[in-house]
Amino acid sequence: MPRATASGTISFGLVTIPVKIYSATQSKSPSFRLLHAKDKARLRQQYICTACDGVVERDDMVRGYEYAKGQYAVLTDEELKSIETQSDQTIAIEEFVPISTVDPIYFESSRYLGPDKGGARAYRLLCDAMSEAGRAAVATFSSRGRNQLVLLRPSDKTIVLHALYYADEVRDAGEIDFGEVPPAKPAEANLAVKLIDELSQERFDPNAHQDESRQAVLQLVERKVEGKEVVIAEAPQSKAQVIDLMEALRQSLGKSRRAEAAQDEGKKPARAERAKAAEPSPRRAGSEATAPKPPVRAMRDAAEAKPAKRSRAAK
Repeated sequence: MPRATASGTISFGLVTIPVKIYSATQSKSPSFRLLHAKDKARLRQQYICTACDGVVERDDMVRGYEYAKGQYAVLTDEELKSIETQSDQTIAIEEFVPISTVDPIYFESSRYLGPDKGGARAYRLLCDAMSEAGRAAVATFSSRGRNQLVLLRPSDKTIVLHALYYADEVRDAGEIDFGEVPPAKPAEANLAVKLIDELSQERFDPNAHQDESRQAVLQLVERKVEGKEVVIAEAPQSKAQVIDLMEALRQSLGKSRRAEAAQDEGKKPARAERAKAAEPSPRRAGSEATAPKPPVRAMRDAAEAKPAKRSRAAK
């Protein structure tokens, strides 16, 4: 069970809900330490002054805001503290909006909110009410000396807190140069839709996707630790630039169908083996009809029967 990183209070009209805040995500990307190549000892970071070229200790550092090229406004810790807002860990709800109207581009980070002592009933009420209304709460989170714009979103029985970027922090997509691109031809659009249909699933399954880059790094580290030889593979050749869009769509569509056919073909031998194993032997047909199934076979048949039950229920 994750440990709470902080406590707070949701302000909902005249209702206050004490909550605990938990980290919702964790990065598993491999991290590396910088070492001295000579003796493999860890390196320590130092700050070097660009004017005198000397090492600067932390006690001699100040904060400066560059308001013009090479010109800085120096701010002291006391001056910065004087403009901080009150950090009372209050999450003040300002409005409720349809969840579908919030563009995920505004999401900065995500955390879980759980009820604190005495707040379980009010927490569940707010979560269930937002789920029934199909709405999320836009709020301000007073923490660490500033007001952070956040969104409270119901997810099953949990309230998820998303830190949001402010509007002026999200760049306008209109700044991107798309060039003069003519609209797609009807035949191209038709093939593109067919390709999308071929690759479509009913819902997103995060467990179906693995971080292959991380696995490759960990396998490389494991081989190094075990003292095994590491073979450097040749870099894959870059894909050729697509010139004929229609031909590329046709080839992609055919590749998708061939992949599906190969999967079905691979399943046929397994089905044939199971069917052959299930057939009674001519010599012992009578005895097998009444004899109990071996434990391994009974477990296998039960496992094969379960998906069929689920599919009938889905229908």
